[in-house]
Amino acid sequence: MSTLRIVGVIPARLSSTRLSRKVLRTIAGRPMVEWVWRAATASGLMHPVVVATDAEEVAAVCRERGIPALMTSPDCASGSDRVREVAWQIDADIYVNIQGDEPTLSADFFPPLVKLFDRAEVEVGTLAVECPAEDFANPSAVKVVTALDGRALYFSRATIPFDRDAVGFRGYRKHLGIYAYRKAALERFAALAPSPLEKLERLEQLRLLENGIGIYVADAPRDTIGVDTEEDLARAEAVLKGRG
Repeated sequence: MSTLRIVGVIPARLSSTRLSRKVLRTIAGRPMVEWVWRAATASGLMHPVVVATDAEEVAAVCRERGIPALMTSPDCASGSDRVREVAWQIDADIYVNIQGDEPTLSADFFPPLVKLFDRAEVEVGTLAVECPAEDFANPSAVKVVTALDGRALYFSRATIPFDRDAVGFRGYRKHLGIYAYRKAALERFAALAPSPLEKLERLEQLRLLENGIGIYVADAPRDTIGVDTEEDLARAEAVLKGRG
């Protein structure tokens, strides 16, 4: 992997529908986005790791804390579109799209994701974990099923695969929304129109599958706490304080 240049990008919108201004919310003494940046930087795999934002306030907070930040268009429809704008400014072989609301990420999440690209056929990679039982039927916990070689067959908010004979299947896999793209795949993805299944399930990764772009899935070391509510914020703070 040493011959590939890998850039980490943390899309960070200030406007959030469910939890206002969440990327700047303080958790255990630091803004949420700083926790994400520190975890990604600590992996040592991505140079640089930048925050991509359309809010000058986010950029200013990042600059105060020594975090590289790039301004992107307020018209970006998704985090992937922000990553694409960074790709226009910083050349690399692979771009890692790191959610700005995942403060409990740690450095060990990134090696399994990056290692996927040892395989020439991998254009896009992502992560999954064993799905906790309480999330089996939770539509906010996206499930993924894969082929034997790790290629994603489908992502869904439904509980897939379906346990038709009620054998007590518990091997569901929960998708974590961290992606890595080869540059050409990122450009192709961002140029495609939203696809029918993507619009139905409200999952943008389905745009890739519907257009024949494979996504390969690696195992993450553990689950994360994606922050969408005050309760999530409190849970994430407890985890980060526990790490000292």
